Amino acid sequence: MEREPKYWIIVASKDHVKTGIAEGIAQTCHGKIAPLKRMKKGDYVIYYSGKQTLNRPEKCQQFTAVGNVMDDEIYQIQVSENFCPSRRNIEFMPGIDVSILHLINDLDFIQNKKSWGYPFRFGFFEIKQHDFDLISSQMLQHHHV
Repeated sequence: MEREPKYWIIVASKDHVKTGIAEGIAQTCHGKIAPLKRMKKGDYVIYYSGKQTLNRPEKCQQFTAVGNVMDDEIYQIQVSENFCPSRRNIEFMPGIDVSILHLINDLDFIQNKKSWGYPFRFGFFEIKQHDFDLISSQMLQHHHV
């Protein structure tokens, strides 16, 4: 029997997310392989960007990409001498960036609404289908999944 799809949030700056969309890949937690191993073909991912650009202060606070895991392959790519991040192939859906601010009260994974940014410190975590549907329906308003 096939397992039900799981739903994941990956945290990355918006500039990195847009690069990932262009390349059709996901990488997370500075290229670590462990989180990627938890994803399986048919799972869904949503990217959240707290910042516009890595190591810069400009806030973004938007969900910036939604897609599904295309296969079970994980591979490494040599970006520089000291950086060989692990990646997975993702089919991204055309959508719009959506601010988190008006969704906080309705998202189950944010238990403390005052400290709503807390879960994102983990960089990668699973969410329930309810939260995925809520976020993705906003992002894909003009498209059908």
